[in-house]
Amino acid sequence: MADRIPRSMDLRENKERVKAWAPPSILPDPEPQDGYTFRWVRIGMAGKADNPNASAQFRQGYEPVRAEDHPELHVMSDKGSTEGSVVIGDLMLCKAPTEIINQRAAHFERVTRSQIEGVDNSMFRENDPRAPAGTGFLKPERSTRVMRNR
Repeated sequence: MADRIPRSMDLRENKERVKAWAPPSILPDPEPQDGYTFRWVRIGMAGKADNPNASAQFRQGYEPVRAEDHPELHVMSDKGSTEGSVVIGDLMLCKAPTEIINQRAAHFERVTRSQIEGVDNSMFRENDPRAPAGTGFLKPERSTRVMRNR
């Protein structure tokens, strides 16, 4: 009979799972911070600075992330105006308070809802009694389905 491993040594806790290799992502994810939302902001395109886009993001509350605050990203920085920031190609990692990001999302939700109501009011303004609005093919559909091939 072969030597057996004692049952106490054959527990799942004793077995360390080996982490599977995966190709690195092009844009690494920083460690999450409570109260902040991260976003990669375009600061250039085709090697030319895109100051209007970067400035617009900064005015919305985003600020550059300092490379020294996120050593887990392992990013080499270029010397220049973005020194000390996390920059990959023409993208700079920025963060903004989550509260501001939620307020921004709520604002655009209100704008979208208002636009949808305007389109519906315009479309159903002239109601035909033979096909009242909200019935048959005139009923607006507000659902979305996302399907994946498996």
